[in-house]
Amino acid sequence: MNPSNSAPLPLDEDLPLLGIAAWSGTGKTTLLEQLLPRLGERGLRVAVIKHAHHGFDVDQPGKDSHRLRQAGAAPMLVASRARLALMMETPDQGEPDLAALVALVRTQRPDLILVEGFKAWPLPKLELHRPALGKPLRVAEDPWVRAVASDERLALPAGIEALDLNDLEALTDWIAAWPARWPAERMPRFLSAGAVSP
Repeated sequence: MNPSNSAPLPLDEDLPLLGIAAWSGTGKTTLLEQLLPRLGERGLRVAVIKHAHHGFDVDQPGKDSHRLRQAGAAPMLVASRARLALMMETPDQGEPDLAALVALVRTQRPDLILVEGFKAWPLPKLELHRPALGKPLRVAEDPWVRAVASDERLALPAGIEALDLNDLEALTDWIAAWPARWPAERMPRFLSAGAVSP
C-alpha cells in the first residue's frame, strides 16, 4: 500500500517510532538482533514492525490454527502462556498499511517501535549504509533521515548525524536516547541545497 493512500501515520508524542532504512544486504536484521538485547538491558521495551516483500507464513500446514485460518477465520489468534500470534489473510490489501500495524502494536505499550522496511513512509529514520554494496545514500532525497550509520566515513547533509555501523555501543546509545528526543523529531527536516559535512 502506498503511504499516500493510507491512513496518516500517527506521530504521537507518547509513542516513539524510528525507521531503520537500508538497502538489501546491508545487515538490518543482523544489527537489530545485536541491538535489541542491549536496548532491553537498558530497560527499554522495543517492538519491531518488519516489512516482508513476498508471501510468508508463520503458521504450519496441518496445525489447527493453519486449518482454521485457511477455512476463513479472519483474524486467527493463537495464544498460550508463552506467546500469542495473530494471523490474518490480506489478499486484497496490496502493501501493508504501517499506520494500522502501529495501531496493533500500540496496545502492547512499547517504549519504542523500530520499523524495518517501509522506506517510503513519513517517519524519522536511521539509515544504514555500506558503500561496498554500490547503492546510493537515501539521506539526500529523504527529509526524514536523522542519522546515517556506515562502515566508512561519508559526506552527509548538514544536521545529519554520522554513526559508526560497527560501534554497537554508540548505536545502542543513540537509539536508547531516541524516546527522549522523539517529541522534537516528529517533523521532516528541511534540506539545505548542497550542504554537506565531512
